[in-house]
Amino acid sequence: MSLEHTNVRDELVSLTRTLVSIPSHRDATAVGDVIYNWIENNTDAAAQRDSHGNIIARRGIGSVSIALTGHHDVVDPDEQQVTDNGEYQLTKQNRRLYGRGTADMKGSLAAALLAFRDIVPADGIEVVFASFIGEEDGGIGAQAAIENGFSPEYAIVGEGSTNYAGVKQTDVVVAHKGRRGSTLTAHGEAAHASEVDCGINAIYRASDAIDILQELAADAPVASVGETEISGSVAVTEIDGGTAWNTIPDTCQITIDERTVPGKRAPIERAAVEGVTWSIDQDLPPMACDDPTFATAVTNVAANIHSETTPTKVTKPHATDAGWLSDAGTTCVIVGAAEPGEAHTAQESVSIDAIERCYQIYRAVPSQHCIDNNECWSSD
Repeated sequence: MSLEHTNVRDELVSLTRTLVSIPSHRDATAVGDVIYNWIENNTDAAAQRDSHGNIIARRGIGSVSIALTGHHDVVDPDEQQVTDNGEYQLTKQNRRLYGRGTADMKGSLAAALLAFRDIVPADGIEVVFASFIGEEDGGIGAQAAIENGFSPEYAIVGEGSTNYAGVKQTDVVVAHKGRRGSTLTAHGEAAHASEVDCGINAIYRASDAIDILQELAADAPVASVGETEISGSVAVTEIDGGTAWNTIPDTCQITIDERTVPGKRAPIERAAVEGVTWSIDQDLPPMACDDPTFATAVTNVAANIHSETTPTKVTKPHATDAGWLSDAGTTCVIVGAAEPGEAHTAQESVSIDAIERCYQIYRAVPSQHCIDNNECWSSD
């Protein structure tokens, strides 16, 4: 089906407004219904919805697939972002849209939907649209889709990449950090504080472990992805020990936030000294684009769309669904309208110009095989 659409900017604002107005912090079913029905009513693709609530649709026929992916769940809204009847507020001011989910990431999702509708895939290219649930809960939707066989060769993930290297530009993220959250538990023997030698102080053992963690933090791993570098980090973020002022504590727990980088981890196990055990609570994988030709192709498309600035390849500090996709073998980059510091805030907003740039990038990349020097990023 070939459709001509004028005034895409108005459509982007309207669709973003529709998606944002529907609460999806506790249950993303309702906004998923809107996305599913929109695809059915506006494209020639047959949408599929799995038992988890992920929505996937495909257009074109080819041996190489490229996916436009996002998520339709959001974090809890601030009270000022909700109307009296429980709907989300969305306001428009100074070429920006304000409201929960505008930046993270229903603005980019609207751009992906419209681009999916308007794309004319190059020969041999299958274009996939995928919106996952549960990204804000550790990527449970993306993991489920992967387990069910979702495995495109390439993906453009619509998380934030705007204004990373300069203002008024949408950059291309080629790597991001993962997050490994873990707990060190120090074990001791309780005793009355007046008889110190009768017990073993778990807090002291925890302090020995913290000393090692500080050494690891000072020498956190660094990874190279193409011409960019990305640095990890280790930080103690919580400590909990003791039950009373006059009791030698028999347990003490330390919470560790570690930002991992592709291919490297900090050796936190070294902090599991005598009487201290280590457990991993969450492990979100980092992402690294494994095909520099594809990253260059997307960056060149972005550069052609910008008129006043030059987007570049950048890294991102936090984990996204791109980590799960990359870990499963999909070549990923991240291109999205959200800017640093916008997501999850009470004043969350997104630039309408950035949404439109994302639409243009999403639409252009699957329409070509080659970049300017005639190197192909895909082959059928």
